[in-house]
Amino acid sequence: MRRGIAATALVASLALAATACGGDGDSGDKADGPVTITWWDTSNATNEAPTYQALVKEFEAANKDVKVKYVNVPFDQAQNKFDTAAGSKGAPDVLRSEVGWTPAFAKKGFFLPLDGTEALADEAKFKPNLIEQAKYEGKTYGVPFTTDTLALVYNKELFAKAGVEAPTTWEDLKKAAATIKDKTGVDGYWGSTQAYYAQSFLYGEGTDTVDADAKKITVTSPEAKKGYGTWLDLFDGKGLHKADTTADAYAHIQDAFVNGKVASIVQGPWEITNFYKGSAFQDKQNLGIATVPAGSSGKAGAPTGGHNLSVYAGSDQAHQEAALKFVNFMTSAKAQETIALKNSTLPTRDDAYTAEVKADPGIAGYQTVLSAAQPRPALPEYSSLWGPLDDELLEVAGGKESLDKGLSDAEIAIAKLVPDFTK
Repeated sequence: MRRGIAATALVASLALAATACGGDGDSGDKADGPVTITWWDTSNATNEAPTYQALVKEFEAANKDVKVKYVNVPFDQAQNKFDTAAGSKGAPDVLRSEVGWTPAFAKKGFFLPLDGTEALADEAKFKPNLIEQAKYEGKTYGVPFTTDTLALVYNKELFAKAGVEAPTTWEDLKKAAATIKDKTGVDGYWGSTQAYYAQSFLYGEGTDTVDADAKKITVTSPEAKKGYGTWLDLFDGKGLHKADTTADAYAHIQDAFVNGKVASIVQGPWEITNFYKGSAFQDKQNLGIATVPAGSSGKAGAPTGGHNLSVYAGSDQAHQEAALKFVNFMTSAKAQETIALKNSTLPTRDDAYTAEVKADPGIAGYQTVLSAAQPRPALPEYSSLWGPLDDELLEVAGGKESLDKGLSDAEIAIAKLVPDFTK
């Protein structure tokens, strides 16, 4: 049904929180006034939040019975903060949940199942893989809000000067980087030591950190070692920038790319706005976007990222009803188009990719690589598996330990996160 929430979901949620009223523990509602819901937005407070705040006002103007208390929560703090708040029945009514958090919070009973609710009235309009990624044990716990994946982004002018095309394999990238260095004096590629960015190398060998279906840790498999071996090789060679193991590595790599000091990097669409602020991309058409190169298996792809809007299961019926209405509005085609135009982020539904949206070369470019994005398995612990790898890959890239030892140590740490998985 379009309005309201399914009776079974309501019963379950009300049992969960007989005394909770949502709204971050303080609804501020008056008996005869509008319902006030709280939304924790985890977007960039400078580049993205103003767009969301404007949409909140638009929603309130069209829905006089609902007020929205907007709270911008730093992304790196939000997961733990919500976990703590939900456990004490004081969480916000709506959370902008990173896709990896969604199954984890659903497993804990913190999110309301949205199947059959107003929030998912337009379910058929969303990209199917994104809906699938919002599910846990067959139920949907989030409405896709923004999506992303990684791509090889490159400086078209530097590539043209060197006479090279966007590479389709990592081997081609090594050759192109050397040619770019010879022809322009600029490094052709600068890779990241972070596990999320290294994930594409695993997909290129047809593997992953774990096999969720088989409940097996695969980070030390021959295929994984080959993928990480390719990743490591790209820090050493002509035109290949050495690994940056400092705390500011992300900023260093980004700054070098946007100012034309390196010809290509692997990056996500959340940086589109910042690309255009750099001296190399004052002409937006100079930004090249291609699918992340393939590995020896011939496969190419990168992780699917992004955020869902999820509703707190501990809120009472009135707050859940209002939250579902709000989620439906924020994920509508019109809102998605507005967000894309203002923030240069990727819509999650095809009808939001209007001609005006696709006029942004960054969005248009990333849309073409979405088909190669790999959905994450519905494993609540999956996103946390990158933590141990972040630590070990940093040591490996810095030459402080061998790849074999790094992956072996990561395997031990991962086994503690998924104790029912075999090695």
